[in-house]
Amino acid sequence: MGTCSLNCRIEVQGTSSRDHLEKLHHFQNPHRQAFFQVLIFTSGSGTHTVDFDVFDIHPGEVHNRPVNAGTDGFFILFNETFFTAACYNPHFRNKFPFFNAITGRSRMQLQPDQAAAIISVPEKPLEEFTGHEDFKNDMLRAYLLQLLIQSLRTMRPEGENPANRHHYLLLRSFEKLVELHFSQKKLPKEYAEMLFVTPNHLNAMCSATVGKTACEIIRNRVVPAANRFLVNSQLHIAETACQLNFEDNAYFSRFFKKYTSSTPEAFRKSQEV
Repeated sequence: MGTCSLNCRIEVQGTSSRDHLEKLHHFQNPHRQAFFQVLIFTSGSGTHTVDFDVFDIHPGEVHNRPVNAGTDGFFILFNETFFTAACYNPHFRNKFPFFNAITGRSRMQLQPDQAAAIISVPEKPLEEFTGHEDFKNDMLRAYLLQLLIQSLRTMRPEGENPANRHHYLLLRSFEKLVELHFSQKKLPKEYAEMLFVTPNHLNAMCSATVGKTACEIIRNRVVPAANRFLVNSQLHIAETACQLNFEDNAYFSRFFKKYTSSTPEAFRKSQEV
């Protein structure tokens, strides 16, 4: 693990290495991470679970979670301090939408020409990480930034019109507000007011940009939070409802069942080992 005086950390490995596969065994159990992961798959397949949703993975995908043994590619793990240590803007990572899980854009399926451009990038940081050259962390940070920018260009092709760029910036602002206020504010009009747009404009922008309504984006943050409370805490159902600022337990239970097809009690019991 590379470190620096600002408590910044990075690790780069090939996913086929024995040591890495042993580390992946830890991630087979539910956990919450305090770092970012980038996985680039070049062969193999598998599944992973994020907030109780299961996703298939295939070669040519860039992803942010580990997978089963037998998968080959590259694994980069880093904390936010490592990424921003050389940046004047502490919120620089917000420029990269794949670090925000609310709208589900942390997975990319690459076409062959795109894969060639991105897969070639991690080979150099892998060599750098295992070496002992001067300014090692600075080189790793530069390679990481190159990989992220190349990935961003793949998600957002060059030549997009200014209107799309405006929608992207507004969506990022909306996502950040949802992350900060989802437990207190659950109506699109509340976020539209903070963004100085109309609720109709906010909803139209979300639909055009990510194919989801503003309500869906808010709900996609509330439901996983409820799932985590139910599975990872000893709170009673009524206390969970209170934590998420629902009016009462009955309203929370109706909301939860509507969007998960399960009552809070049944969901909690289904997750018991």
